Amino acid sequence: MNYKVFIDGKEGTTGLKIFERFEKRNDIEIITIDEDKRKDPVEKAKMINASDFTFLCLPDAAAIESAQLCTNPKTRIIDASTAHRTNPDWAYGFPELGKEFREKIVNSNRVAVPGCYASGSIAICYPLVKSGIMPADYPVVIHAVSGYSGAGKKAIAQYEDPARNPELDSPRLYALTQQHKHLPEIKLISGLAFEPVFNPYVCDYFQGMTVTVGLHSRLLSKKVTAHDVWEMFASHYQGCRFVQVAGFMGEGVLNEQFIPANTLAGTNNMQLFVYGNDDRIMVTTRFDNLGKGASGAAVQCMNIMMGIDEGTGL
Repeated sequence: MNYKVFIDGKEGTTGLKIFERFEKRNDIEIITIDEDKRKDPVEKAKMINASDFTFLCLPDAAAIESAQLCTNPKTRIIDASTAHRTNPDWAYGFPELGKEFREKIVNSNRVAVPGCYASGSIAICYPLVKSGIMPADYPVVIHAVSGYSGAGKKAIAQYEDPARNPELDSPRLYALTQQHKHLPEIKLISGLAFEPVFNPYVCDYFQGMTVTVGLHSRLLSKKVTAHDVWEMFASHYQGCRFVQVAGFMGEGVLNEQFIPANTLAGTNNMQLFVYGNDDRIMVTTRFDNLGKGASGAAVQCMNIMMGIDEGTGL
């Protein structure tokens, strides 16, 4: 069966990556809109309602407007923006979190794909809270680094400008007001009582990211060792195709005691590392901010909704 797919916002980074993942698939027919009409609501409504699947790769306000244009009950929408991630009427597109997440994706006509930082953070915090190891009111602090491809077209152009500002040579901390757009979904989906402190850095490399949460064992809900925490994660993600837990302290994955952030660029994979010691337990996720953190996750959700191999095209 061929599915008709419309990508609303195909010109953006995420939209382009989704389009690239469909190039070798023979079960997808891409519906395109004339360039001069791509912001015309009447023409967009035609495209959306003629599709089996519509991807929204837009700013939040535009994504909400486009979703409201859908009147065809058979059209299924996958939103890559922040707009619907905390909306209970939309499935949250992270199937590896648990059976209930996967089932809601399968049965829903509306799926909100997680953000990149949110994917890495929730992959850590949700199992910790669900397992009872970390209390919901734990004072979570998240440190993260990302390649500049996640910052959008304008930032990419700045980084790739030969006459760029020398400050771009170094990692740059941002979200200084602690109002980052991913915080509401991190809190809600993880089951946290409070939004975490969040320190994201954009760095001078193109693609890939790491997200890290540190745990003081004395503040946890029960007495655990670092190895106990590793065992919990290994059990939680056992059998997951795209989320793999590395051996304790990175055994079997790390050749030396460094966790580079760009290793999984170009894939839909996420790796999770548990390390540190029994007093200060560290958990890090590593993945592609344009893969499992954006376009790859969106395509994976579509495959699940289709009822086909979730790795098709990935």
